[in-house]
Formats: sequence, C-alpha cells, structure tokens
Amino acid sequence: MHNAAIRVLGLDAVYVALRTPAPALASVLAALAGVGGAGNVTVPHKEAAERCVAQKTDVCARVGACNTFWTEHGALVGDNTDVAGILAALRQLGADGAGSWLLVGTGGAARAVAVAAAAANADLHVLSRDAARARDFAAWARGHGTRAEAARGELDPDIAINATPAGLKDSDPLPLDPESAARLHAALDLVYAPGGTRWVRTLIAAGVRAQDGREVLVHQGAAAFSRFFPEQAAPLEVMRAAVNRALGA
Repeated sequence: MHNAAIRVLGLDAVYVALRTPAPALASVLAALAGVGGAGNVTVPHKEAAERCVAQKTDVCARVGACNTFWTEHGALVGDNTDVAGILAALRQLGADGAGSWLLVGTGGAARAVAVAAAAANADLHVLSRDAARARDFAAWARGHGTRAEAARGELDPDIAINATPAGLKDSDPLPLDPESAARLHAALDLVYAPGGTRWVRTLIAAGVRAQDGREVLVHQGAAAFSRFFPEQAAPLEVMRAAVNRALGA
C-alpha cells in the first residue's frame, strides 16, 4: 500500500521489507536514523522499538509499542498508529466507540485497543485463557487511563475486538462464540486474511456488523504515511485498493 501511494504521488521513495533478527534491531534502527529513514515495525519488535527511539509521541509512550518511525534532526521519532487505525475501523462499522468493549487477548495489539478504549471513553472487559493475565492486563490498562477489568460472568458487550492470532487459519477456534454476545453491536478482528477470517464470516452470517483487520491496516498505514511525508495527504483509496488486491476483496 505504501509503494502504491508513493507511485501515484510521484514521490522519490521506495518501501521495502527488512527482515531483522531481535539482536540486530537497535543497530538497524540506528542505521536508518543515520540516513534519514522512516518506516514501520511489526511483530515481534514493536515493544523493543519503543525503547530504541530517541523521541516518541504520547500515544506511543502510553501503548508502550512503536509501529511507525521517522527521522527528525538525525534522531528517530516513534509513534503508534494502530490506535488511530482501530478507532477509524470502528467508525466504519457504525460504532461510535463508547459503551462496553470486550477485548480478547493481552498481547501487544491489545495494548493499542486499551488506549483506543480510553480515547473512546469506553469500558473495557479483558478476556484471556489465563485469568491472571487478564487481571494483570486490566491493571495495566487502568494505569493508562482506561476503565478496565477482567471479563467475568455473562458476556454482554456492545463491541468485541479480537487481538489474538486466532483466526489466521480456518481451523483455529473462534476467539468468541457469537451466541455468547447476543446484543453485540459490532466486532473487529485485528487479524486479516484473504477472504476474511472465519470469525468475521460467522458474525456477519449471524447479523453482526463485523470486519477483519484490513481496515485497521489501511488506516494505520495512512496515518504512518502522513508521518513519512507530512506535506502529502495519504491517498487512502489507493492504499485500500492495494491491500484488497493483496488479500482478496
């Protein structure tokens, strides 16, 4: 999507993938700072990258993870555009963000959801296979301004968000049984796959407005693009079309 945006705007740039082992992350980022580089960080390096950048946005610091970086005066600046992507995807689903959110998962992606919930003034209920991890994550989220608690009892959220890898394969168990969330208003799966994830397809068949993570991907990418090229408006439709071509509409 970034190369598609670069081409349509006629920019002198290219977006490439750099496979980076964990021990090399700091030196790779330092080298990119030395040449005025910018880019994204994906799993499993987002939390380590947040510790490597010289400066960071408030959102990046609150999430504790960096997925976007650029160079200013020879130093790397870090941001987390996943939060903006999550909020934009929920708006597309017709969810204003308020109300009760059920978050499935406690990993790095879940942190961005927790910060997004605070921005949306939502109540966050955290579900994990490990009850202690859910309690610990909820405590972390409360420390970052989110009204959060571990999910317990009957689940009755307005919005459900899957922040686990479950769903990458059709054989994976569903992150949440649709029948356990009867009044679900909307659902967002941060996983994305060609043809959509099985959880999203199951929810849509049950009449729930749901989508996989490709819109989060597009919107966080557009926010990142605006950091890379602050004088340019990100061509959102071009970026969306590139993602849909890669994943299948």
